Amino acid sequence: MLVISGALFPVTASAACKLDKMAELPVTMIDSRPLITAKVNGEDVRFVADSGAFFSMISSAGAAELKLRLSPAAYGLRVVGMGGSAEAWVTTVKIFTLAGIPLRNVEFLVGGSEVGGGSVGVLGQNVFRAGDVEYDLAKGVIRLMHAEDCGHTVLAYWAHGEQSYSVMDIGWTTPMSPHTMGMADINGARIRVMFDTGAAASILSLKAAERAGVKPGMPGIVDGGNFYGIGRATVKTYIAPFASFKIGDEEVRNTRLRIGDVGLDDADMLIGVDFFLSHRIYVASSQHRLYFTYNGGPVFNLARSPAAPPATPPDATPATKAPAEPDRPADAAVFSRSGTAFAARRDFEHALADLTRACELDPGNSEYRYQRGVVYRENGQPAQALADFDRSLELKPDHLPARVARAEMRLRAGDIPGAGADLDSAARIAPKEDDVRYFLGRDYERADLPAPAIAQFDLWILAHPDDAKMAGALNGRCWARAVQGENLALGLSDCNAALKLSTKASAFHADVLDSRGLVRLRLGDYDKAIADYDASLKIDPRSARALYGRGVAESRKKQIGESEADIAAAAALVPRIGDDFKRHGVTP
Repeated sequence: MLVISGALFPVTASAACKLDKMAELPVTMIDSRPLITAKVNGEDVRFVADSGAFFSMISSAGAAELKLRLSPAAYGLRVVGMGGSAEAWVTTVKIFTLAGIPLRNVEFLVGGSEVGGGSVGVLGQNVFRAGDVEYDLAKGVIRLMHAEDCGHTVLAYWAHGEQSYSVMDIGWTTPMSPHTMGMADINGARIRVMFDTGAAASILSLKAAERAGVKPGMPGIVDGGNFYGIGRATVKTYIAPFASFKIGDEEVRNTRLRIGDVGLDDADMLIGVDFFLSHRIYVASSQHRLYFTYNGGPVFNLARSPAAPPATPPDATPATKAPAEPDRPADAAVFSRSGTAFAARRDFEHALADLTRACELDPGNSEYRYQRGVVYRENGQPAQALADFDRSLELKPDHLPARVARAEMRLRAGDIPGAGADLDSAARIAPKEDDVRYFLGRDYERADLPAPAIAQFDLWILAHPDDAKMAGALNGRCWARAVQGENLALGLSDCNAALKLSTKASAFHADVLDSRGLVRLRLGDYDKAIADYDASLKIDPRSARALYGRGVAESRKKQIGESEADIAAAAALVPRIGDDFKRHGVTP
C-alpha cells in the first residue's frame, strides 16, 4: 500500500513506501500562466510557477516596487532563456511566506522581462527540487512531496481502475542543472525535452524540427506569432504538421506543433503549460522518473497567442480516455482555480460553470467576478463581461485588472469618455513601476489621448530597461509624440531605437517606419518621410495610415497625382482615415 497524507491508495509497490505532502500550493491560471500567491516582507504578491527557471527571480520593476535592495550577482552572472539573456542582480527577502510558511533571508535573482499575469517574478527549481513535485494544474494545485522507500513504486497514485498512466525516465538533477529533462520522439527522431511550466505554450526548436523533416516554408506551415521569454528579443514561431509526437507511453498522431528558435543549448523542445494543463504530472526526482495521465481535450495550444483558441485537430489527442471527474468540496477558491484552468484550455462552458459557482459561494469576492468577466469576454459575450467588471469594481473600486479590462471594453464599444475615466483611475492606483503602465499607454493611444499615453510609457520605460516589450513602448511613445506634434526630436530618437530592436521586414518594423514617417512629415522633412512610408508599404502594402501619410507628404512636395492616388487608396481601405489625420492637424 502507498500512504499519502493519511489516505490509502492501492498500487503495485513495496509496503514500506510512504509519501508525505510537504506543501500544497494553490494555482490560479491567468493569461496562460500558473500563478502562486506568496508574501514578500508582508506584501501580497504573485509569482509564476516556472519549472523551467533554475532559480527564483523577481523582475527589476517588481524589486523596485517592493523596495528590495540589490547587490551584484557573482562573476557577472547572466540568465539565459528564450529571447536571449539578461543581466542578473541578487536580492535577499527578509521574510518570504509561501503556503503560509514564513522563510527568512531568502535569495532571489533580479532582472529580465516581466513574465506577465500580474506577477512580480517566477518561482524556480530551487523551490521545486526540494523533493518530488506533483503538477495538478487542471485542478489548480501544485504539491511538493517527499517520497521515502519508494524506489520501485508507481507514484501515479491517483490512477485507478482502467485509467492508464505513462512513465518516462528523467535526467539526474544538480544545483547547476536542476531542470526536469527527458527524451521524446518527433516523427521518429529522438529529441531532448524540458518540462517548463513557465512556457505559455510548448515549442520545438527549428533545428529539431528540421531533423524531423520539417522546416519553415514547407506546405502546411503557417505563422504562429511572436513569443518572448527572459531576454529582450522576441522569437518568431510557426505552426507545423507532424505525423507523430511520442513521449513516455503516450503518442499523439497527425498533430501540429509550434516551432521556433528556442535558443536553448540543452533542450530541443519546451514542454509548456499547455501540456501540464492537459495532463496530471508527478515528477519523481527520487526515482528519476516522471509519471503522467491524460486529462482530455487538446494537448497543445497552437494559437498565434497563448490566450487565443487552440487549433489542435480532432485526431491529435492521445488514445487514452480522460477519467471521470470526482466530487469536489464546495469551496469557492477551488471552483475559482478550476474555472481559470478550464479557461486557459479554452473550455469556456466548464470555466463559466465553475466560476459561476465560485461567485455564488462567495458573492462579495471581486476577484471571482473579474475572472468570470474575462471568460465572458473571451467567449464573445461582452454584455455579461461588462456586467461582471462593473460588479467587481462595485465590490472593490481599486481592483486594477478589472479597471483596465473595463476600460478596454469601453474602448471597443466606442465609449471614449468612459474608457478615459477608467484609464485615469487605473493610472492613479497602479504602482509607478507596474507592468500595467505599458498597457495603459497603449490604451490611451487607442483612445486618441497622446499626452497621458506618453506619461505612461515614460514610467514604464524607466522601470523596465531590459524588457522584451521595450521596442513596443518606444514605438508607442514615438507615435504619440508624432500625433501630439510636440517633442518631435525625442519622437525621432524613440523610433530610431525601436527600429534597432525590431526584426527587419516584420509587421512591427513596418509599423515603426510608419511612426517615423509621421514624425518626419511633421518636421517638414518630406523626402525622408516618403522614404519611410515607402519602406513601410513595401512590407505592408495595405497600410491605410502609411498610404495617407505618404499622400500628405507628396502633396506638400506638389506631387499632386501621386498624392491623390495614395489618399484615395487609403480612403478605400479606411473611409474615415482623413478625419483621423485632420483631427491632429495633418492635412494635404
